[in-house]
Amino acid sequence: MTVLSTRVLNRTYLRRQLLAERTPRPAADIVERLVAVQGQESDSPYLGLWARSSEFRLEDLTGLLHDRTVVRSALLRGTQHLCSAADYRWLRPTLQPALERMAGRAGRLGGCDPAEFEKAGREIMAGGVLTRPEIARRLAARFPEAGLGELALVVHLRFALLHPPPAGTWGHRGRIGCVPAEDWLGRPLAPADAEALVLRYLAAFGPASVKDVQVWSGLTRLAALFKDLRPRLRVFRDEAGIELYDLPDAPIEDADRPAPVVFLPEFDNAVLGHADRSRILHPGDRPLVMPGWSIVRPTVLVDGFVAATWERKGSRIVITPFRPPARADRSAVESEAARLIGFVAPGSEPEIVWT
Repeated sequence: MTVLSTRVLNRTYLRRQLLAERTPRPAADIVERLVAVQGQESDSPYLGLWARSSEFRLEDLTGLLHDRTVVRSALLRGTQHLCSAADYRWLRPTLQPALERMAGRAGRLGGCDPAEFEKAGREIMAGGVLTRPEIARRLAARFPEAGLGELALVVHLRFALLHPPPAGTWGHRGRIGCVPAEDWLGRPLAPADAEALVLRYLAAFGPASVKDVQVWSGLTRLAALFKDLRPRLRVFRDEAGIELYDLPDAPIEDADRPAPVVFLPEFDNAVLGHADRSRILHPGDRPLVMPGWSIVRPTVLVDGFVAATWERKGSRIVITPFRPPARADRSAVESEAARLIGFVAPGSEPEIVWT
C-alpha cells in the first residue's frame, strides 16, 4: 500500500481545492466542486471564491444567490454553508441525522409531540419570510413546555430552511430571514445519498480517512459504507499509517510542485475539512488559528501551509506570521495582500502591516 507523505498530500489537496492556481471556472462550478462553501460570515464565501478563481467578481455570487442557483442554509456540522440548489436537495437530507443529533443535544421539546411540533412549524413558516427568533417565539406560544431559549437553535437544525438574499450577500449584517427549502426551490427534497456525499468529498478533499469525512460532515458510522465502496476506491496510507481512500482516477500531485501564496477567509473548509489537518496546518500552529470560542481565523498559505493569520479593516490588512518569513515569502504575501485590497476595495491604497 503506497504511503503518501504530508507534502504530497498538501500539494494534492491544493489542487483538489483549486488553490494550486486560480482557475477561470464560473463561481457556480467552484461551489459545486467544493460540495459546500463555508458561509458562517457573509463575506467569507466571496473571499474563498476569489482565492480560487481568476475571474470572480462580487456580483457573480450575489447573482447566483438571487437567481436561486446557489442557496444558504445550515449544513455541514450545523453551520451556515452555501451550496448549489441542485446539491441542496440531496445534501440536506443526507446530513439531517447529524443535525437531528445536534438538535437533541441543544434541548428537548419539553415532552411535546415531535410530529405536532413539525406540523406547527410548517404552518407558521407558510406565512412568509421569518427570522429564526420569530419562528421560535411563535412555536413557544403553541408549545410553552419547550424552552424558548433553545427553540431558535432547534428550528435551525430540525427544519430544512434556506436564507434568501440579502442574507449571505457581501457586506450584509442585518436580518436573516428563513423560508422552507421546498418553497424556495419549487421542488421537493430528494432522498439522502451518503454514497454521493463520500465520493464528492473525496474529489475535493481526498485522499482522506473515514474519520476525516465524519469530522467534515458531522455524520458518524460511515465505516460500513467505506467497506462497501472499498473495491471501487484506491487506498493509501499516510505517514502515521492511517488508511486514506481516494477516487480511482483522481490525480496525486508531485511533492515539489510550487505553491502560490493564498489568503483564505475565516472558517474556510480548506482548513477545517479533515480530522487530521496536518496536510495544510502544522499541528503546533493549530491554536493560533483556532484559539477556541468557535473562532477560526482567516489564514495565509505560504508554500502550501498555513503560515500566518490576517485581518482587514477597509484597505488595511494586518498580517500575523507564526514565524519570521523569508524575504521572498514576505514580498509574495504583500503582493497578494495588495491584490486582495484591489478586489474588496478597488481604487484604495493598500496598507499592509506586519505584527
